[in-house]
Amino acid sequence: MKSEFGPVLIIAKREIKDQFRDWRIVFPIIGLTIFFPFLMNFTANSMLDFVERYGASIIGERLVPFLMMIVGFFPISVSLVIALESFVGEKERGSIEPLLNTPLKDWQLYVGKLLSSTVPPLVGSFLGMSVYCIGLVINQVPLPEPTLMIQIVALTIVQAIVMVSGGVVVSSQATSVKAANLLSSFIVIPMALLIQGESIVMFWGDFGTLWWAVFGLSILALLLIRVGLAHFNREELLGREIDVLNFRWGWKTFIHAFTGSSHTVIDWYKKEVFESLKKIRVAFWITLLITLICFWIGSRQIDQFNFSFNTSDIQEMEDQIRVLFSGFTAGGVSSVLAVFWRNFRVLIISSILGLFSFGILGAFPLIATVGIGGYLMSLLQYNGIEVGVYLFGFILPHGIFEIPAAIIATAALIYGGAVLATPDSSHTIGEVSLKTLADWCKLMVGIVIPLLFLSAMIEVWVTPNIALALLFS
Repeated sequence: MKSEFGPVLIIAKREIKDQFRDWRIVFPIIGLTIFFPFLMNFTANSMLDFVERYGASIIGERLVPFLMMIVGFFPISVSLVIALESFVGEKERGSIEPLLNTPLKDWQLYVGKLLSSTVPPLVGSFLGMSVYCIGLVINQVPLPEPTLMIQIVALTIVQAIVMVSGGVVVSSQATSVKAANLLSSFIVIPMALLIQGESIVMFWGDFGTLWWAVFGLSILALLLIRVGLAHFNREELLGREIDVLNFRWGWKTFIHAFTGSSHTVIDWYKKEVFESLKKIRVAFWITLLITLICFWIGSRQIDQFNFSFNTSDIQEMEDQIRVLFSGFTAGGVSSVLAVFWRNFRVLIISSILGLFSFGILGAFPLIATVGIGGYLMSLLQYNGIEVGVYLFGFILPHGIFEIPAAIIATAALIYGGAVLATPDSSHTIGEVSLKTLADWCKLMVGIVIPLLFLSAMIEVWVTPNIALALLFS
């Protein structure tokens, strides 16, 4: 294994030396990572002085680690251009052919480029955070807690790996530096949104949640590296001249994967829908297991967050339930469509989240929903309402259709991410993406949407009657 990894280190050392000899790379990294921390130090001091006038020192204290995180993230975003030019840049300059002609395996070449693209951003981040911390000490501003500093460093490392690995994937698939820079928005924008989410966690003070962010980003980084290794091919890199949006080819590929050889709806279900359902069976059982675990975790949260209802609270809740259910029933078809759209909209949001995370973030809405459901069950039980009333009256009548639909849709997203990360030399990444999208659409059109419609009808016309009968019997 050591002999296999040796060429990787040689390529990485060569690339790193070339990068640090190029003043166009060194000057922005060194200059910006020294100037920016001083700017953040000035901001921290100004904000601390301002909030202390009004007795809101806790805001200033939480601003200090947030600015440290920004200082670490800034060089990564600036140095992303190194990753974006790792392959396509050398191809445009005509210096990639000698490297591709070496007796190296594709994975050795790819990992070597990946390592060399990761070092400069991390060097800039660590340099910037060090300068920032030194400035805090000089200005006698208390440093963040050691645990929080470790979390920030860990977040910086995994964010750098995610962005760089995504940039190298883009560089290995793009045909020009211009195209790679444009595609980088699909990396920078999600990471910027993630930074905003992490800032909310920091200002809220729930620092333990940051470890979950580190864990999730670590999985995403591994998937991006896996995708890059799975679809990197030096022959295709040399032969790819220009990207053309061939809508006709894409539509034909999608339709062929969606309809297959079927000619009728029944035939389509037998040959295509059920076949796609078989493909996701492993992802389905994994998603089901995650769902049960999250339901159990949610039910256990009653130990930390419990609220006692008095008689008037319970009476008010019962009155609200009656009003809600009567409104549902009176709404008729419009209520059915409203309930269907509410559930379908959640699955669409899950799909958008899964698109940027290989299905990982697509599972979050399902996880959050079942977790809240488990907590509500324990909360009602804590206040004397039987579990059977909650499950058989409010959940299961329509849930026996809605929950499987959500699990199938989520499993399809997870399966799609796994397929993209699986080596397939016979198909391009575009073909794999289109076929994966076709599998998702088959399951959505053939199974998920009908189940959601059936669930919505039961939730409007059947569940209220059962729930009221059990609750007020």
